[in-house]
Amino acid sequence: MIKVPMTGEGFASLKEELRWRQQEERPRIIEAISEARSHGDLSENAEYHAAKESQSHNEGRINELEDLIARAEVID
Repeated sequence: MIKVPMTGEGFASLKEELRWRQQEERPRIIEAISEARSHGDLSENAEYHAAKESQSHNEGRINELEDLIARAEVID
């Protein structure tokens, strides 16, 4: 595994972004998907497709952050 050097401040920033994406953004997106589903036909539901795209982007970023945090090497 290749370590990623970063400052303590950078590491803390990544951890905070991960927390925000998991605990705040993820539930908000799930709610948006649920709301869009209640509007009926999903095939032409732009709101639903936008929410699913946001979900995909958010989950991808969560995976990136988890990887970076796992490989982080905090330097002075």
